[in-house]
Amino acid sequence: MFDTILIANRGEIACRVIKTARAMGIRTVAVYSEADANARHVRLADEAHLIGPAPARESYLRGDRLIAVAKRTGAKAIHPGYGFLSENAGFAEACAANDIVFIGPPVEAIRSMGLKDAAKAIMEQAGVPVVPGYHGENQDDDYLAEAADRIGYPVLIKAVAGGGGKGMRRVDSAADFADALAAARREAAGAFGDDRVLIEKFITKPRHIEIQVFADSQGNAVHLFERDCSLQRRHQKVVEEAPAPDMPDAVRAAMGQAAVTAAKAIGYEGAGTVEFIADVADGLRADGFYFMEMNTRLQVEHPVTEMITGQDLVEWQLRVAAGEPLPRAQDELAVRGHAVEVRLYAEDPGRGFLPATGRLLRLAFPEEDDNVRIDTGVEEGDEVSVHYDPMIAKVIAWDEDRGAALRRLSGALAATAVAGVTSNLSFLARCLAHPAFRAGDVDTGFIDRHLDTLVPAPAPASDRVLALAVLDHLLRLDERYREMAVRSGDPYSPWACADGWRLNGETDLLVRFEDGDKLHEVRVSLTREGYRLALPGGEMAVAGERLPGGDIAADLGGDRIRASVVRTGDEVYLMHRGETRKLRYYDPGVAADEVAGGAGTITAPMPGKVTKVVVKAGDAVRAGQPILVLEAMKMEHTLTAPGDGLVESLACSEGEQVEEGATLAVIKESDEA
Repeated sequence: MFDTILIANRGEIACRVIKTARAMGIRTVAVYSEADANARHVRLADEAHLIGPAPARESYLRGDRLIAVAKRTGAKAIHPGYGFLSENAGFAEACAANDIVFIGPPVEAIRSMGLKDAAKAIMEQAGVPVVPGYHGENQDDDYLAEAADRIGYPVLIKAVAGGGGKGMRRVDSAADFADALAAARREAAGAFGDDRVLIEKFITKPRHIEIQVFADSQGNAVHLFERDCSLQRRHQKVVEEAPAPDMPDAVRAAMGQAAVTAAKAIGYEGAGTVEFIADVADGLRADGFYFMEMNTRLQVEHPVTEMITGQDLVEWQLRVAAGEPLPRAQDELAVRGHAVEVRLYAEDPGRGFLPATGRLLRLAFPEEDDNVRIDTGVEEGDEVSVHYDPMIAKVIAWDEDRGAALRRLSGALAATAVAGVTSNLSFLARCLAHPAFRAGDVDTGFIDRHLDTLVPAPAPASDRVLALAVLDHLLRLDERYREMAVRSGDPYSPWACADGWRLNGETDLLVRFEDGDKLHEVRVSLTREGYRLALPGGEMAVAGERLPGGDIAADLGGDRIRASVVRTGDEVYLMHRGETRKLRYYDPGVAADEVAGGAGTITAPMPGKVTKVVVKAGDAVRAGQPILVLEAMKMEHTLTAPGDGLVESLACSEGEQVEEGATLAVIKESDEA
């Protein structure tokens, strides 16, 4: 076994590998970019080394620097994690050339599965069923359009070198094919340096089911059962569970055998995932699933497999890479209970799931135990950067059956608090609570089909939220006055008291909060008994205290709750049972005149690169019409006209890097539009 390994990654997967390596007595070497100098994986590793500036291409994708650090520190093996160089055959070759073990499959296995068209051809030859489509070399636009016509719409355009939903577009008609193809090519070229695509039949009621496989250098191969990853948005997984709901034993056996056949067909070693698309229009059937691709690495969702099998897959990886046989044979593996995982992201579901950046002012999770697991690469106070994937954590729960596991996970999300960046926390909770999901009625179109329920229109802050915000404000005033009293030398003076005492009895205070474009005014009556608030829904008596750690124990009209409140400047974040609400304290005496872009102004929702400008100055446009395409965090985001009008000006050009909030275009109202 290795005595030292280098982890060529960052974030939660780097932390995950460190945990197992430490348990096995293996010394860990971390690497980091300038943006990650204070990252959690850097703090956890036995030692860490700077490898370059923030952009991944200048740091985490620099294989030469990673190998140099490995040689300098005596690391005998490199664990690539997932993403970055984990499926890069050239990097695996460079490791071998420097007598360093690449903790992954053989180079040829990476190459053969790295291109989707070649992978499908190999699988066809091995007898593994594949989705009907065109996987050939001819990349002429017109030829691809003809291929799509032959396959029959709807079709899916997929980047040959793709993954993670990048370079992928669904097309429902021939009229939309050219634009979708161009967009897929741009995204694929930007993400993978390869704009080649393939065309597949789009299955209208699909489930995404994948099989975890493992193989060793002695020719042994096993599967560790399936994961259902059907709950997706933009082809990116949101919720994963194991085993798949309502999976018949015959289908599980057939799919597991197909996955092992796929692994053996390419001489596989190590951890891999064979992904299948299942046509469930008539339920899960042994003749109704098709090979999509094989990921030649550990998957993000591997914890659910670990929780139902009791196996540590990172330990398996290390043992196989060191030349040991597989720790278990197929007949020694079994499914126990059910596990579900959600991916907690810094993103805004209400704005099309745009990634969010900023400092994590509050990040709290439930305690981990045998039923609840948290895999994260960040801690409270860390920064979510524009340079990397915006994942905050994976929250995983296990129990004896699916219903109990879902209840566990819902409880874990309710005990999670995030402030400082917008997150998908409440969206995840709504996914888990949806009756169709609870019933197992899930396919890859689930989120789009139920989007109105899962991402409801913003509602005004409730009386409870406003009461908590006001109570926090009053407690802060009280704390401030007490500090002033202590400093004054007369801490018992009634004039330094904020408990409502006044020479002439009761008095009132007006507290204001901005809630989006709405201003809430709450009148507070200060009495000897406490506070009485005049809220939109009526009066409410409130009381409370601040607890060690900053949470508030509140009595709201007789309802006693514990909530987390974070205030930075005028911004107030209120967190209770997995819901986060952001308000802004409004002081009319110091309020600034702020204009954040009028109705006709298009601003950058995040830092990014303008990859395409669709219009020119003077063009007439309609509300919702595409204006430009912004690439951020490796994904393309189309920005549209906020209303009918004329393009008065364009403040950006193709290829330009822009900052968040920058004005990109101005649309002027006009009768000509």
